[in-house]
Amino acid sequence: MAQSYDVVIVGGGIAGLSLASALAGRCSVALVEAEQTLAYHTSSRSARQLIPSYGPDVVQELTIRTLDVIAQRDRELPVPVLTPRSFMLIGDASNVRAEASGHMQPISHEEALRLCPALKPESFSAAGLDTGSFACNAPVLLEDHRARAAAGGVDIITGARVHSAQRIGQGWHLGAGQEALAAAVVVNAAGAWADELAVISGVEKLGLQPYRRTAAIVDVEYPLPEGAPMVAAADNSFYFRAEGEQVLVSPSEAVPSGPEDSKPAPGDVERLIERLNQLTTLGIYAVSRAWTGLRTEAADGVPVAGFDAEAPGFYWLAGQGGYGFQTSSAMAELAATQILGDSADTEGSPESRTASALAATRWSIRR
Repeated sequence: MAQSYDVVIVGGGIAGLSLASALAGRCSVALVEAEQTLAYHTSSRSARQLIPSYGPDVVQELTIRTLDVIAQRDRELPVPVLTPRSFMLIGDASNVRAEASGHMQPISHEEALRLCPALKPESFSAAGLDTGSFACNAPVLLEDHRARAAAGGVDIITGARVHSAQRIGQGWHLGAGQEALAAAVVVNAAGAWADELAVISGVEKLGLQPYRRTAAIVDVEYPLPEGAPMVAAADNSFYFRAEGEQVLVSPSEAVPSGPEDSKPAPGDVERLIERLNQLTTLGIYAVSRAWTGLRTEAADGVPVAGFDAEAPGFYWLAGQGGYGFQTSSAMAELAATQILGDSADTEGSPESRTASALAATRWSIRR
């Protein structure tokens, strides 16, 4: 016999875990994850930086709310999730101007070199700085969501890939690994596999596209100074930041992919190291480890949150792209409100502002 819940969340990454913790204690919830461990794919391969000036306007709005939510939680945690770390954009004047937002201020060439002395003066001509950016302790945030969900009675089931899902009567019946589950609401928080879950469920796909993004931890002759900002090229060709005495680097690629356990493509990290050794004085000489994650996006780049109009009880929580940690708390707050049937229309409420930010860009999840 199927175990019954009010809500079954499919996906144990940052999207699913943040919603599980938001719903915990408010209804009966199960979270199912295909892998043996939670946050195995994209959520464990984050750059660990929350940047209010990064992404389209709606993402920036979601980021501000997410930062507020996490900051409130930080007051209760022994190890904080957030630590101030500025974000600096470099390039030529036109590229920096095009990529900068209201959360970023232009700074002089001299100031940029003072903040990151590893940059060679000739490697850029303009810079912008976002001082409201934060380093994100992703493992602490993920564990906080997991612990809060578990404490609130959420059943967390790993190693349980969904292989069947159908609407029967007023609810959904799912087969996940060896488990049989029934629920009034199924939440599709399956990341790169979100469209695949839709197909299994007999729901029309949204055309969500996963994109590869590679990063590496490298050894350097000259570590970045304490307090150095994360630095990114305005043409989206690389970023780097300190990782203790090492440096995290990325070629910032966005290569379409199928849903998979991605690995770095041969030559990607090596070409990046060669370029960064030309643009900086870091002196990169070895790769400690490298990985590739998938950033899954809708065609318009806007995160997807809402009930599917053609499939009662099927809720999409996907397409957060490379902004998952930035947007997840705000998205979970809104999703919990909608799933529980609470009003998100209270003027000035965080949920109302999140709904308005999304609605201003996309009136329908199928737009």
